[in-house]
Amino acid sequence: MRISDLAKAGGVGVETVRFYQRKGLLQVPRGDAPGGRHYGPDDLRRLRYVKQAQTAGFTLAEIAELIDLDRTDDRPRARDMARERIAALDAQIAQLTAARASLSKLAADCGKGGEGPCPILAAFA
Repeated sequence: MRISDLAKAGGVGVETVRFYQRKGLLQVPRGDAPGGRHYGPDDLRRLRYVKQAQTAGFTLAEIAELIDLDRTDDRPRARDMARERIAALDAQIAQLTAARASLSKLAADCGKGGEGPCPILAAFA
């Protein structure tokens, strides 16, 4: 498949595919095929792997490490990376939960009416 087909099948744009290639996450196929460069099922699998890892919150550098770990089957390091990512996600969840609670209180206080500025608007001043 051509790069546009790969991008479409992977749910990304062509520039994203090129960006991943520049970062070393996807290989650049040789251009000696009739009609230029062509991508195969392995390229699509790798593209989907990168997107899934991003969805899990891994950075591109971490994804590159995961790809290397896949070659060596270094389970302890992969497990450590997953645990680190889980801890980071837990911290984000706690932060978002606190922000939600704070904003909910401000919205309730604003809904009560009263004198002075809206608590929501005053909170960000």
